Amino acid sequence: MHNATLGLIIGLLTSQVAILITTVYLHRGLSHKALTLNAKVAFIMRAILWITTGIRPRQWVAVHRKHHAYTDIEGDPHSPIIEGFKEIQFGNVYFYRKEATKPETIAKYAKDLPPDRWDKVLFDRALLGLAVGIAILFAIGGWEVALIGSVVHVISYLGLSAAVNAIGHTFGKRPYPNLATNNGWLAMITFGEGLHNNHHAAPTAAKLSFHAGEFDPAWLLIAALAKVGLANVRLKEPKFKSQTLT
Repeated sequence: MHNATLGLIIGLLTSQVAILITTVYLHRGLSHKALTLNAKVAFIMRAILWITTGIRPRQWVAVHRKHHAYTDIEGDPHSPIIEGFKEIQFGNVYFYRKEATKPETIAKYAKDLPPDRWDKVLFDRALLGLAVGIAILFAIGGWEVALIGSVVHVISYLGLSAAVNAIGHTFGKRPYPNLATNNGWLAMITFGEGLHNNHHAAPTAAKLSFHAGEFDPAWLLIAALAKVGLANVRLKEPKFKSQTLT
């Protein structure tokens, strides 16, 4: 296989793995406590995120929780309704970093996730994690695979993450009275995150598909982990928030 093709494939696969772990571990697990993962599984996911994204979990959680506290009103860290669709779709990482680096945001919205010894030794060193990830790609296929794979992964991961915030609050269906939207096609490539209206209606639900015809790919992994005792799902049925347009 040509190195360029291999790099493209590896980049796309890496991005999808990172998105899957983001929704299961960071979003549904840490942010909303919709499920609890076995400690070893959680550590593995944390390590994979470190080498694929460099994300500090407490920062991601804090930004996301603030988004729910101020959804699409002044104070939302990344609302297309406040900032504009193009600004969020193409600049979401800027708005994320702007909020994630505020100590007061972390202190208020992620006080249950203080840094542990692994953070101090490894996981708070984002550039080191990304360097390890690139080194792994280099070991797999050399500099060309590492370069192409890294670029494809970054563009794909950031683009899809932004789409959940931009498209997911602008275009699509609103079966529940909140300003987020459902897009089945987006859910397919973001492991269920495209069912964003459902999520804002019932944030503590571990499964984001509520109706016939909806598919939440990440639920397959969550259900499998729960079946073998490596995850515990908090609620059997979605618990809906009061139905207000937010």
